[in-house]
Amino acid sequence: MARLLAGTMVARLPTGMVPVVLLLLVADQGGAASMAALMCAAYGLASALGQPALGRVVDRYGQTAVTWTATGVTSLAMLAMLRINSTTQTPLFITLVVLAGLSTPPAEANLRALWPSVLPDPQQRRAALALDTGSQGLIFIVGPPLVAAITTFAGPATAMATTAALGLVGATVVLTAAPSRNWRPSTAVSSGLLGPLHSLGLVALLVAMTGTGVALGAHTVWAVALAERSESALLLGLLPAALSVGSLLGGALYSRRAWPGSLTGQLVVAAVAFGACWLPLLLSPGSAAAVAVSALPGLALPALVTSAFLTVDALAPVGTVTEAYAWLIAAIGVGQAAGTAFAGQLAAHPQLGAGLPTAGAALTVAVLAAAWSWIYVPGSRAPRGRHRRVPAHRSRRASARPA
Repeated sequence: MARLLAGTMVARLPTGMVPVVLLLLVADQGGAASMAALMCAAYGLASALGQPALGRVVDRYGQTAVTWTATGVTSLAMLAMLRINSTTQTPLFITLVVLAGLSTPPAEANLRALWPSVLPDPQQRRAALALDTGSQGLIFIVGPPLVAAITTFAGPATAMATTAALGLVGATVVLTAAPSRNWRPSTAVSSGLLGPLHSLGLVALLVAMTGTGVALGAHTVWAVALAERSESALLLGLLPAALSVGSLLGGALYSRRAWPGSLTGQLVVAAVAFGACWLPLLLSPGSAAAVAVSALPGLALPALVTSAFLTVDALAPVGTVTEAYAWLIAAIGVGQAAGTAFAGQLAAHPQLGAGLPTAGAALTVAVLAAAWSWIYVPGSRAPRGRHRRVPAHRSRRASARPA
């Protein structure tokens, strides 16, 4: 477990590093900040869209060959950017940025697909998911400062090359581990063009978790706006870091005990708690209080995301689990992009901007409540050491029966 988690963290560091490197590289080449921001957005959107497609290929052909290929393509695209001038060869540079995003290996989805084989006990698997979710914030705590340090001493080109190398190192650690090498796709009949999206419950869950992404994306812009109003550049790093540290702590706390009730009930309770934790932002906290307030949603985030992944595991048709996980990751990512865009439009209205994270979290709660009968999954009562799975073909009526 430690090897898989650490390797995946290293493999995913480029997710937190590439946007910062692009900003610095384009600026170093004399490009406009607006163009650099557009490239960052293109990279993020391409990465979100590419994950489900690569997840489907993994479900069909296995992790090893697909992930090696994707890692190689995205690393080569990053290195090729160093040979292209973003100001004089803009179309080609943007093409490479999009290619790097589309080919980003589905490392996070791969890891979630491996947990059942590594930890067949449902409670241990839930704990692993919680720690996995809580530790994701480290990518954005470690990645950007690492880019800044490398750029200071060796320039942005070296930072981009290091980013590509880290992706290869992380992939090597995971793909050479026995659980990844031995993982085989299901022999189930293909679920068709829509794949896991045949499940109405899964689609509803994806829509709901988009609201969670909106809250996270809006918080980033709120942090920037508060830093500007307070004339404190330090807040630019402290506020996102506080959210990530809260998430790490929340994951550790959530994983320490079993929680009562149905999985769907746990999901809704976690969503309500996540939404409530954003309410203090409406009080316009000062700089010091804002750091503490930003940590609160992080405490509830692991419980929400872990419950969502376990629900995906129950609802996804057999043979589509990696793609289904990738869709959930993409839904949160698209929500983050939307939250960032909406919050940017509200930058001149601080109170409205502070309320947007709460509104995004409220959307999650509303959709989950409305789709309860579609997404209902009873609590696990399986004996320790067995992997209990709710049949994907369960009917809506059966899914609505109480546990």
